[in-house]
Amino acid sequence: MKAYFDKKKGIGIRYDDIYLVNGARTPFGKLCGTLGNISPTDLGIYAARAALKHAGTAATDIDQLMFANIGQSSPDAYFLPRHIGLYAGLPETVPAVMLQRICGSGFETIIAGAEQITLGKARTALCGGTENMTMSPTAAFGNRLGHPLGKPGFVDMLWESLNDTAAVPMGCTAENVAREYGITRADTDAFATESINRYLAAKERGFFDGEIVKMNTAVFEAEGLKPRKVFLPKKLTDFDVDENVRPANPEAMAKLPPVFEREGVQTAANSSGIVDGAAAVVVAHGDVVKSLQLKPLTRIVASATSALDPKVMGLGPVPAIHLLLEIAGLPLSDIGLFEINEAFAAQYIGCERELDLDRDRCNVNGGAIALGHPLAATGTRLSLTLSREMNARGVQYGIASACIGGGQGTAILFENMN
Repeated sequence: MKAYFDKKKGIGIRYDDIYLVNGARTPFGKLCGTLGNISPTDLGIYAARAALKHAGTAATDIDQLMFANIGQSSPDAYFLPRHIGLYAGLPETVPAVMLQRICGSGFETIIAGAEQITLGKARTALCGGTENMTMSPTAAFGNRLGHPLGKPGFVDMLWESLNDTAAVPMGCTAENVAREYGITRADTDAFATESINRYLAAKERGFFDGEIVKMNTAVFEAEGLKPRKVFLPKKLTDFDVDENVRPANPEAMAKLPPVFEREGVQTAANSSGIVDGAAAVVVAHGDVVKSLQLKPLTRIVASATSALDPKVMGLGPVPAIHLLLEIAGLPLSDIGLFEINEAFAAQYIGCERELDLDRDRCNVNGGAIALGHPLAATGTRLSLTLSREMNARGVQYGIASACIGGGQGTAILFENMN
């Protein structure tokens, strides 16, 4: 293990003998779609149970649970990680914690799990993130103190999540990146079209079948606790569709108005979709991998988190990836695949240009512009998708990364040992 911190570059760590065994995710439901009434806790339970199955581990093999949730969107959200652990079958003596680094939270759970294992506080960790953005509440802050006549003070928390009150709204940060790098509307629409087409091609060849759990109406039970009953609408069975995806239509896309600035480049079609979903993975020490005869997807080599000007938060992957490579002692040319979250097309393109990335090695199965960005789940989903594709292609090294609202970026380096 080698830890690193620098007030200008960021923080990071290199790990020894720690692995991402396997994982799973729910399908991502479109805003107000099939998963709209399912609490983030229940979405997390679906993903956690499937992750254990895909990894070949029993719930009793898990030593700690790390889960993320950003927009607390159910009445029992305070208990979310604990309830996910209990109803996923983990022993009641296994602790659970919720983590939050906004769009990097799914990564943060993997990082925390690996660090807990490194510290000797666990040998295995169940890590993931869950989000129901449809159920994001309308809130009245300070209601117990009363409100002026005619001003009840309600705010839409989903809308507020898109606005950095210290800087500019999230979409405007992408427009700032577009101006800095000369990114045009044609550039952003072309990239969005490519993201969607890559997703559809991957779906056609069955790639996502290996990570999406088929969801059905369920009763989650834990000994001595009240059962959790979850109902899908209209007796739907085997739901496994990423609902945000629809075929790209460049002509129709070009007619859409900019969303954030009058002459801007970002539209509803070239920005990430607002969706509901969860993802989870099992992280384990090499000793456990051997003793349980597991077949991990990748080794977790190193991680890094950096911070930058909030007004260009979309460039967060740039310093994080630079620091990650420095910690790992690798050149960029050694990285065979990248997964960089597509919060906005201009944001991704800015990172691509600054890092001089080959697009043929990036987001090869499409990204969040196609299937959506359920905030807390995205980092976990990116890590799982990347690890699976590294195995499919026989690629040695891959990096998953995301920008983070408020001006941060996180990146994780994975190695294919198979």
